[in-house]
Amino acid sequence: MKIAVCIKQVPARDAVLRLNAESTWVRETDVSFEINEPDIYALEEALRLREKRGGEVAVCTLGPERAAQALKEALAKGADRAWHLDDPAFQNLDAYATARVLAAAVARENPDLVLTGLQADDDGFAQTGVILAEMLGWPHATIIMEIQASEKALKVKRELEAGWFQWIEMPLPAVLTIQSGINKPRYATLKGILAAKNKPLQKLGFEGLGLAPEAVSLRQKISKIYAPPKSGKTEFLEGASKEIARKLVEKLKNEARVI
Repeated sequence: MKIAVCIKQVPARDAVLRLNAESTWVRETDVSFEINEPDIYALEEALRLREKRGGEVAVCTLGPERAAQALKEALAKGADRAWHLDDPAFQNLDAYATARVLAAAVARENPDLVLTGLQADDDGFAQTGVILAEMLGWPHATIIMEIQASEKALKVKRELEAGWFQWIEMPLPAVLTIQSGINKPRYATLKGILAAKNKPLQKLGFEGLGLAPEAVSLRQKISKIYAPPKSGKTEFLEGASKEIARKLVEKLKNEARVI
């Protein structure tokens, strides 16, 4: 089974974020970067499927030069090869244009299965994987918590609301967006880190993908980012104990909505 995994490099979850002078993004010089958390689970699931079914796992990312480190980490964990979509034309793309670029790269590989994380930790759109499936013309399923694969089909478990789950069957090739917690991701071993240095890491740009100019014409612009204002007030409840308890329960239920 040939599996492609789309990953994204995002600011580290424990990083202290400071805004740039224009308040349009964080100061990237002040933070460290890592693989997007749901993408780590997608990579692990791909590696486990390869161990069961055979084949190969290729990882792909769209991002600046620093994003190559995410690919090297994926290779160290066991991916077979990687390709890096890096070009000035790919900057500030919206989810639709990003999916078009990824689709062009994936189509070159013709995999049996594409895995992505459910959403990115930085923007949280949860759109790119679904749009990618539409661009490829493949069936897709989201919020995946378990995968059972055969030669030509999949049976997957989706997480729904209120603790419900749904099992569905779908043909291959397909696109799945993976939920965090589906598995326990592995760490890169010293052997894996050394082996990663000899694994293929291909860099592709706009011209190499054969894209038309309109494919990257849709861009997003962040006008302003700001922290929500802090506000709070103190309210004293008076009266008998039973009356105070009744008022407190009412406020916790109807105003704070914690019970």
